[in-house]
Amino acid sequence: MTLASLHRRITRCTRCARLVAWRSEVAQVKRRAYRDETYWGKPVPGFGDPKARLVIVGLAPGAHGANRTGRIFTGDASGDFLYAALHRAGFANQPTSRRRDDGLVLDDCFITCPVRCVPPGNKPNPEEIRACEPFLREELGLLRPRVFLALGRLAWKAALDFLKWPPADFAHGAEVRPPGQAVTLLASFHVSQQNTQTGRLTPAMFDQVLGRVRSLLDAPVGSGG
Repeated sequence: MTLASLHRRITRCTRCARLVAWRSEVAQVKRRAYRDETYWGKPVPGFGDPKARLVIVGLAPGAHGANRTGRIFTGDASGDFLYAALHRAGFANQPTSRRRDDGLVLDDCFITCPVRCVPPGNKPNPEEIRACEPFLREELGLLRPRVFLALGRLAWKAALDFLKWPPADFAHGAEVRPPGQAVTLLASFHVSQQNTQTGRLTPAMFDQVLGRVRSLLDAPVGSGG
C-alpha cells in the first residue's frame, strides 16, 4: 500500500449515496463565479509531505473549494486562512491555494479529513463518517507524525479514535499526550468562515497553536516538548 494507490481508491469511492448525489449536484449546478470551471466532484484525498511530522485533520471538502478544485482546503476562504498561517509558520512555500496546479508545496505537514465528499450543510451523518473511517485509518497508518492537529470537534474525535486513546474534552488549544506515547494531539477551532469571520478564531489564536506545534517538533524525540 502506498499513498498514491490509496488516493486512487479514495477518488473512486461511491459508498455513500447521499454524498455521491450531493457532490455531483454541486459540481453540475456550480456557483456563478465558477460556472466556466470543471468541478472535481469526487472524493478528495489527503495532501502534503508523505514524511510529515505534522498531520492536520479537518472535516470534509468544501462545496466550492475542494469539491471544485480536487485538493483539500483549496479554493475557498477556509483554505485562505489555513495556508496563510502554514506559510507564516514555515510549513508551506506560499500563502495561497487556488487550484491543484498552483505550485503549493507543504513541508513537514500533511492535511487530511475524516469525510472525503462534501456533505450537505457541511454536516456528515454518523453512517457516512463510519463509511469513510477506513480511508482515514489507512492514510494515517502510512504516515509517521509526531503531532496531530485536529481542526474542530469531529476531527478531534477521529484522531483520538485512530490513536486508540481515551476520550478527552475538545477545546481550542487543548493538548493530549498520554504517558509513554510519542505523539501529541493538539486542537484548534475549525478554520471555517463561521469561526474566522466571527472572531471565534483569529490569525493570532491559530498562530499560537502552530507555535506550540513547532516547539513540539523542535523538542528531542521522547521529550515532553
